[in-house]
Amino acid sequence: MPTSHAATETVSAGRDGPPSTFGAFMAASRPRQNTLPDSVTFTDLGVPDLLNRQLAAAGVERPFPIQAATLPDALAGRDVLGRGRTGSGKTYAFVLAVLTRLAATATRRRPGRPRALILAPTRELATQIDRVMAPLAEALSLRTMAVFGGVAARPQIAGLKAGVDVLVACPGRLTDHVEAGHAHLDAVEITVLDEADHMADLGFLPGVRRLMERTPRGGQRLLFSATLDSGVDVLVRRFLTKPVVHSVDSTLSPVAAMTHHVLHVQAEDRFGVLVELTAASNRTVVFTRTKRGAKTLARRLAAAGVSAVELHGNLAQGARTRNLRAFATGEAHTLVATDIAARGIHIDDVALVVHADPPVEHKAYLHRSGRTARAGADGTVVTLMTDAQVAEVRALTRKAGITATTTRLRPGDALLREIAPGERRLVPQPVPPAGGPRHEARSPSGGLGQRGGKAAPTTSTRSGPRRSGAAAFSARARPRTRHTGR
Repeated sequence: MPTSHAATETVSAGRDGPPSTFGAFMAASRPRQNTLPDSVTFTDLGVPDLLNRQLAAAGVERPFPIQAATLPDALAGRDVLGRGRTGSGKTYAFVLAVLTRLAATATRRRPGRPRALILAPTRELATQIDRVMAPLAEALSLRTMAVFGGVAARPQIAGLKAGVDVLVACPGRLTDHVEAGHAHLDAVEITVLDEADHMADLGFLPGVRRLMERTPRGGQRLLFSATLDSGVDVLVRRFLTKPVVHSVDSTLSPVAAMTHHVLHVQAEDRFGVLVELTAASNRTVVFTRTKRGAKTLARRLAAAGVSAVELHGNLAQGARTRNLRAFATGEAHTLVATDIAARGIHIDDVALVVHADPPVEHKAYLHRSGRTARAGADGTVVTLMTDAQVAEVRALTRKAGITATTTRLRPGDALLREIAPGERRLVPQPVPPAGGPRHEARSPSGGLGQRGGKAAPTTSTRSGPRRSGAAAFSARARPRTRHTGR
């Protein structure tokens, strides 16, 4: 923990003020520094003792800067904009505020009418928020639930009918429930938008606006994000009343605890270098630009003996959940993913992030890299670069504001063991036969099931002829359209 908590606070005119863009407001505002001593506790910030005991049991003993900055205003009922770099602790910042305020009122939950709404851009993030919140809510006798697409709707409908206090939802599936009459938002006291800029990037803002318009106008609104751009100002002007802005660290600022390397390799050496980096027993996330690239690379790494699973939008929800669980529990040490894993996903102790494909733009680089060096821990970030990518990667690191050590190397170089220390464990895994997709049995509810026994982590959803070298997992040319991995 740092010796003090420093946050920039700015009070906005909100929807009652001038119709300027939020960016213009931020540029014109006069921030003031709030400095809190490192001895500040959750109790000092207004979190009740019952939640403090639950936090301590989970190993959360001191508030991080974004929590220390936003909780007093959020607990006081004010609208809040919380901006903090990825991994800064935004989830606990709004979860603690929501649960504390709901528990302080005598309002009872009603069927189909949640008392608080948390909107998140991806299924994985919605699930993670609900998992963090559930034990805290249970201690307060509050009920939570997550709804998202890709799984059967019937259990969600039943849960809504039973009544929930806090609903965590992806905009698309919640819209379906609202339009079908299974969910009503007229009783929502607090609305939270998490990763609001990512929702804007993914094109979710029209749906988010329609959902928020169904919530009471006088309700509290909390918006948390790594950046406050990409159309987020539209939501700010429309729905927040005189919000307090708390900015912890500069927008998308690099993390000092990260060490950045650019490994300049020949195209034919890329896969060999990746095997050496991922064969170590440390937890590693490898990013590709495309869903096909993630699938193919995870398949090849598994065949080479690396304990690897994949995560991308072409996987069914059951496979996505199963693979994330395998990575989180250590059953698999390497997660090969598209940018679907670059935002919001938190897995403890990720030691290494590898950009097998350099991202298209610098914000994606910082979000991907944020899967390591979280919550004050150290971490290493590696970008693989071929001769054809030199100019692209140099521009990327410059815009990201990071200083990377560039090294030209080949497989077997001693630096690879320095970057990814630890015992190398290469145990080749069975590869599905070529000639067609691997079929998985479907359960009657629509989720993925299996006939007898525990399902293995998914490393591939279909098979095909194996390709060699970089062509197996990376397109040489930049894709015509950006793949979000949804």
